Amino acid sequence: MKRILIICCVFFALSAAVASSLYALYYFNLLPGKIYKAEDFGIKTIKSDNDFDKDGIDDYTDIMQSARAYLKTKPKYKSGYYEGGYPPEGEGVCTDVIWQAFKGAGYSLKDMVDKDIEENTEFYPGVNNNPDKNIDFRRVRNLLVFFERNAVSLTLDISEIAEWQPGDIVVLEGHIAIVSDKRNKLGIPYILHNGGQPVMEENALSRYEIVGHYRWDTSDGE
Repeated sequence: MKRILIICCVFFALSAAVASSLYALYYFNLLPGKIYKAEDFGIKTIKSDNDFDKDGIDDYTDIMQSARAYLKTKPKYKSGYYEGGYPPEGEGVCTDVIWQAFKGAGYSLKDMVDKDIEENTEFYPGVNNNPDKNIDFRRVRNLLVFFERNAVSLTLDISEIAEWQPGDIVVLEGHIAIVSDKRNKLGIPYILHNGGQPVMEENALSRYEIVGHYRWDTSDGE
């Protein structure tokens, strides 16, 4: 009887360990799965009328592709304060995905954020009337205000799947990401982001509380 009890305990312990491992693999999107596209749901992918850097790629697509290209370099998640604002190559946080994405489309997000803060400091509670160009553009709370003021504000409801388009910016609770052109089986888009997770383009939008959803829509970047 004692032997049977030991065998049962070992069996349940191993089962729990396997289940836990499988859940971790699922949670971090390490298990292979089918990837869907907008056309699988009859959704038209919206293209920007703007091509700010004149490279033949519209701004929305450029922002998304640039975020993807940056994340393929596998930047190490490391938060810090840097003279000049930009972190060393090979490291960064979630906000670095955003300026890198904009850089690839020809925009200097740092310059735009710094200018808006300088001219409208009262709208940025996180700045506390003491702008710091070395860090302000890399803070989620400041980017939330910037995009709320300078981009098109869109739905926060992820069930409205057609309203989520590649290159959109999504501000999450304490986090920020770029919307991918990949989708899950429900049509909810993947996100391109760096939170220190192993897969940086992943089916993770539903994990977070969404506080802002924006589309960059300007012809001059001002």
